[in-house]
Amino acid sequence: MAPLTLADELVLLAYDDTGVNRLGRPNLDYGLAGAVLLELALASRVEVVDDRLVVTDPTPTGRRVLDDALAEVTADDKRRRPKDWIGRLAKGLPDRVLSGLVDEGVLRRESDRVLLVFPRTRYPSPTGAEPVAETAARQRMVDALLSDGPVEARTAALLGLTRAVGLDRKLFRELPKERLKTRATEIAAGDWASAATKKAIEETQAAVMVATTVATTAAIITTTS
Repeated sequence: MAPLTLADELVLLAYDDTGVNRLGRPNLDYGLAGAVLLELALASRVEVVDDRLVVTDPTPTGRRVLDDALAEVTADDKRRRPKDWIGRLAKGLPDRVLSGLVDEGVLRRESDRVLLVFPRTRYPSPTGAEPVAETAARQRMVDALLSDGPVEARTAALLGLTRAVGLDRKLFRELPKERLKTRATEIAAGDWASAATKKAIEETQAAVMVATTVATTAAIITTTS
């Protein structure tokens, strides 16, 4: 099996052991779009220049979801901000990432109907237990949060991403809130990536946070009005 991408790991962390999305939509959609951009930044394919996302290397990564996004950004004649790309890349992304994990055997797809009427699709693991890859991703993040030393770039990026979509509060309930907040801030400020890469990641994480906040606010207004 090919190494998992940040988008793969985010999906696994977002879905509970019964195969239900606990992050909600469109938060997951925006989070995955951010994960794709973060992965491209870590792979030195994109940077942020004058607040606009630019392609610095159009060479394919060999991962379909990443390369489709890279090709789309490369083909666009207009330089756009990271937050503009979040909405564009989010469309249909969860289904594509989930399908990839199903093809790899990490998850399985189950379709049924709630109350015999409403269609539902779940994505539990084949064993019914937490996938090994999810456990590994979670442990990497916990180790980083409990340590005081430097953090590997992909782990730091994943931590920032889970924080941006509000998933950290669900994942790390056993950790003291102050420790979680303080350490996450330290990691975000740490020297774990090149300046150009880190800027792209920070801009992307901020864009994801804005998108999810707007979506949540809109949902609350719709529900209460």
